[in-house]
Amino acid sequence: MYEAEEILATARQVLQTEAAAIKGLLKRLGGEFVTAARLILESEGRVIVTGMGKSGTIGRKIAATLSSTGTPALFLSPAEGVHGDVGMVMRGEVVLALSYSGETEELLRILPALKRLGVRLIALTGRPNSTLARHSDVVLNVHVEREACPHNLSPTASTTAMLALGDALAMALMQARNFSPADFARFHPGGSLGRRLLLTVAEVMRPGSDEAKVRAEDPVKKALFVMTAAPIRGVVNVVDEEGKLVGIFTDGDLRRQLDKNPHVLSQPMHAVMTRHPTVITADRLATEALRLMQDREFDNLPVVDEEGHALGVIDVQDLLRAGIV
Repeated sequence: MYEAEEILATARQVLQTEAAAIKGLLKRLGGEFVTAARLILESEGRVIVTGMGKSGTIGRKIAATLSSTGTPALFLSPAEGVHGDVGMVMRGEVVLALSYSGETEELLRILPALKRLGVRLIALTGRPNSTLARHSDVVLNVHVEREACPHNLSPTASTTAMLALGDALAMALMQARNFSPADFARFHPGGSLGRRLLLTVAEVMRPGSDEAKVRAEDPVKKALFVMTAAPIRGVVNVVDEEGKLVGIFTDGDLRRQLDKNPHVLSQPMHAVMTRHPTVITADRLATEALRLMQDREFDNLPVVDEEGHALGVIDVQDLLRAGIV
């Protein structure tokens, strides 16, 4: 029978080895990575990702990540490439070739055809002096001290390093392209993630009929009753005679005021409210509301129109129900 501690010890060793492989990439990250990113950003074509075996599996994932984050990419199997699939590569595109040894036969066999097309070649390899590296425009070194495999044979730490560096490249490109959550949602229209990311504040917020609302001259006591009776509790919007938001008051504000002033209930709202509160308009994405609420540690956020009229409130519970959180 396998002892539990032996199983866990092996698992810990694997994780430590693979973590060390990724950490090693940090020391080598520099000009070559920047050059690779710029080659892709300056290209008007796609990124063609290619690799065999385990490297090919990692390459498929990198291609998918690039495509879903603003950098059009596709995967080309070198084995199929030598039988005609190189025809999918267009002149001037960028090829990202994965081979830890840099000597993968199928990959090397399609290099002449790729070179004739005038592509720019980026190599992800563990051997910077390999044949693949020598024929590449940019070499991204993913060398690891050893594989996580106990026999140092099965590609494990090396493929983890390839995957991590591929993710780093995709995210750097994503940032450089100013690829937004809305862009991400448009690339995922069929999934629940896309639907959630495209939800606007107007689709999630509580309407004005649900919000607690008082005038600036009303006493705090009235605001307390209004707040208690409203479907959204814990906050009251303070508006002027035109219905424009001039402040907010929360149950937390009330507790803090009571500590300082036992007569606070008779005071007018304009004397105790928070002026110029953080707000959001109904046309903004619900994910933006979530970010504001997380950054400022709010439970709810007033919603206003372009002129500042109070329209309602978006509550963290609304975001939970919509699956945003």
